[in-house]
Amino acid sequence: MSASHRRARRLTRSLLACACLCAAAAPLAARQSAHASPDPAKEARLAWFREAKYGLFIHWGLYAIPAGEWKGARIPGIGEWIMHRARIPVREYEELASRFNPIKFDADAWVQLAQDAGMKYIVITSKHHDGFALFGSKVSRYNVVDATPFRRDIVKELAEACAKRGMRLGFYYSQAQDWHEPNGAGNDWDFKPNAEKDFDQYLRDKAYPQVRELLTGYGPVALVWFDTPQLMTSERARRFTELVRSLQPDTLIDGRLGAEGDYISTGDNIIPGEKQTEAWETPATINHTWGYRKDDVDWKNPGEIVFKLVDIVSKGGNYLLNVGPMADGVIPQASQDVLRAAGQWLRINGEAVYGAWPTPFGEEFGEASAKGAKDLRGSPLFLSWNDYRVTAKPGKLYFTIFVEPRVPVELPPMKNAVKRAYFLANGLPVAIAEKDGRQSFTVPRPILDPMGTVIVVEIEGERVAR
Repeated sequence: MSASHRRARRLTRSLLACACLCAAAAPLAARQSAHASPDPAKEARLAWFREAKYGLFIHWGLYAIPAGEWKGARIPGIGEWIMHRARIPVREYEELASRFNPIKFDADAWVQLAQDAGMKYIVITSKHHDGFALFGSKVSRYNVVDATPFRRDIVKELAEACAKRGMRLGFYYSQAQDWHEPNGAGNDWDFKPNAEKDFDQYLRDKAYPQVRELLTGYGPVALVWFDTPQLMTSERARRFTELVRSLQPDTLIDGRLGAEGDYISTGDNIIPGEKQTEAWETPATINHTWGYRKDDVDWKNPGEIVFKLVDIVSKGGNYLLNVGPMADGVIPQASQDVLRAAGQWLRINGEAVYGAWPTPFGEEFGEASAKGAKDLRGSPLFLSWNDYRVTAKPGKLYFTIFVEPRVPVELPPMKNAVKRAYFLANGLPVAIAEKDGRQSFTVPRPILDPMGTVIVVEIEGERVAR
């Protein structure tokens, strides 16, 4: 397919204009330029993360009880922010703990779901911004063991299930925002404004000790996922980093602590427009909320999930996809079905994802608007193409085809000779043709799998030479 033909066809299909994605990519690129020399210890910590590619995020807490409503009124916004959005007084919100009794919670079933989905790690909200802990904390009685009729340590049970099934487990911990504490960031309807708070008292008496509990009471911790670094100076962040490094040196720290972590966390649901060189991760939702909302049933379909996963991996990142369990401990069946359907695709095509390198090309991502259009920040508007994505391993290129091509797919220019090509799903050969010095392959119609048909192109040499 010629470049002009490909451009015209894609543009007429009204593909997504990715202004927000380009905006997200800019800070990543800035970070990359400042870190040219890899840190061997950091790279060792990241080895499993770069291999895993796909993880399960779990947002669960007291907010699953109101599920988007308060006193009969629908509260706009994401479910786990209902306390903040509705300005619920601490004493009223605390009463939810007396009703939190998730008798259908089954840690083994949750881990099994992650494995069925093809996910390689789990991250759970051990304490979100509402200040309530899903583990038995000696630091604060505002936790699932001491404050609820359930009286079971959810984090402990999940850690045991993960250990039994060989699943890595990490903990989301809201280090700065804590709407339950007078000196935690974020609550200005019950307490003083942030600027007038003794934030260090909150860190000293709750946040630092609770992170210590998580790192000492639940076995190996894959990562700590900090969030919203309000009031987090470099010194305050350094104390968290030293705490993690001293107790579990192999534990990763995400990019939202308030200082440099082991990898970059993009904005929520943001995928960069181009490949990145540093390790990074997109945290994302299956619907529109993180914590459960009973009125949000707009689920992504399995094909969307597969495309986003391969797109992210082709740009060098990880996909951390969220579920919001209901108050009884059950993950909504619709989101389970989506995850398992995508997992079936991965069981056949996972070779193109797990441990794969980003694309050696990049032309397949899209192009800047030919009309010189600008995004809201004044940067050139980027038009994203979604026909196919490329991932790589030594001597292999994986072309995952998402849009049925009407003309042969041209291989991007490279110096490597092509040895052979075949369908990953069944091993059947795919013919490589050459014309005017350009190589291409024709995908039989209809494509083998509309969720994503993977064609493996084996080349001379380990890496593409251009």
